[in-house]
Amino acid sequence: QVQLVESGGGLVQAGGSLRLSCAASRSIFRMNDMGWYRQAPGKQRDLVARITFGGTTEYADSVKGRFTISRDNAIRTVGLQMNSLKPEDTGVYYCNGVPLGVPPRWGQGTQVTVSS
Repeated sequence: QVQLVESGGGLVQAGGSLRLSCAASRSIFRMNDMGWYRQAPGKQRDLVARITFGGTTEYADSVKGRFTISRDNAIRTVGLQMNSLKPEDTGVYYCNGVPLGVPPRWGQGTQVTVSS
């Protein structure tokens, strides 16, 4: 059973920081790459950061140098530290496996709003 619970979003001014957290069920977390996806208003859901089970990370160009993804395999959580936030970072953030399951199952996500 897939369970994903995201938290930590909120309203922040441009230049500010937020830290997101995700608790994942064993079925999706174990040995899998994990990622944070972002869905901006009116746009598709895109992968912005991913991390392997061993801790290797990759980032979309739009967030590179500002976001840091992390994971704690012992307690099955994934974090996303977001610094120097920009209005274009606004959206709903979801965590999930990488690649996605078929069909993908999503948590409720957490809303991030960055005001200019």
